[in-house]
Amino acid sequence: MKAIVLSAGQGRRLLPLTATRPKCLIEVCGRSVLEWQLRTLAEAGITAVTVVVGFAADAVERCLIEHCPRGMEARALFNPLYDRADNLVSCIAARGEMSEDFLLVNGDTLFEPVVVRRLRASPSDPVVVAVGSKALYDADDMKVICRNGRVTRIGKDLPVGEVGGEAIGVSLFRGAGPRLFGEALDEVADEPDAHRRWYLSAVDRLAARGLVHAESVDDAGWAEIDYPHDLERASALASAWDHPGAPAAAAADTVTT
Repeated sequence: MKAIVLSAGQGRRLLPLTATRPKCLIEVCGRSVLEWQLRTLAEAGITAVTVVVGFAADAVERCLIEHCPRGMEARALFNPLYDRADNLVSCIAARGEMSEDFLLVNGDTLFEPVVVRRLRASPSDPVVVAVGSKALYDADDMKVICRNGRVTRIGKDLPVGEVGGEAIGVSLFRGAGPRLFGEALDEVADEPDAHRRWYLSAVDRLAARGLVHAESVDDAGWAEIDYPHDLERASALASAWDHPGAPAAAAADTVTT
C-alpha cells in the first residue's frame, strides 16, 4: 500500500523555527518529523510514499533521499500553490496518486505504526479516519461527530457538546474510497472559497453519506505539531519510542490531552 504525505506548507505558526525550513523538517528528538513518519510507515508495511512539497521543496527532497528506509520508494510531488491555498489543493495536486488504496497523512502528525495497522484492519468502509479523544477541544482541532462507529460530521466549527473526538491526520481510502474522495474533492474545488478549505471538507461530504468509519486510536501514541508548545509534548512521545522501556500509552496521554 502507498501513502501520500501532505508536507507543502511552511508552518508559520511555528516561526521562527520555520523561517527557512518547512514544518515537516523540524527536529523532534534528533529526527525530522518527516523522518519519523517515513520510519513509522515503513514499520507498518507501507512500501511507497509520495510527499507533496512546496515551501523549501529542495530540502524536503534531500531528506527523502537521505532518510528513505530500505525497501521503501519515496518521491516528492510539487504543489505550486502551496503558499496561497490550504491542503485541499495539495490533495488535488496528488490526484494522480489516488488510483488505488492509499493512506493520507498530514505532514505535522507523529504517530505509532499501530495506528496504520489498525486502520488497515478496520471494517471495510471505503474511508477510515483515525480518531483520538481528549477532555477539551479548541478552535483549531479537526473535530468529529460519531454515531455507531461512523463519522457523521467532521470540521473545526462543530458544536463542542456533540464532538466525540478529533481526526488526528491519518486516514485510509480503499476500494471505492479513492474514487469517491476524488469526486468529493472536485465538488469542493468548484466552490468559491476552495483555496481556503481543508481536504477533510471532502471527507465530511462522504461522512454525511455514511461512508466513513471512525477508528479510535486513544490507546496509541500520536501528536500533532501546530505551535511551539506542541514540540515539548511531541518530544516526550518520540523519546518513549527511542526508549522502548517507557510506557507508550502514558506518553500518548501526555501528548493528546
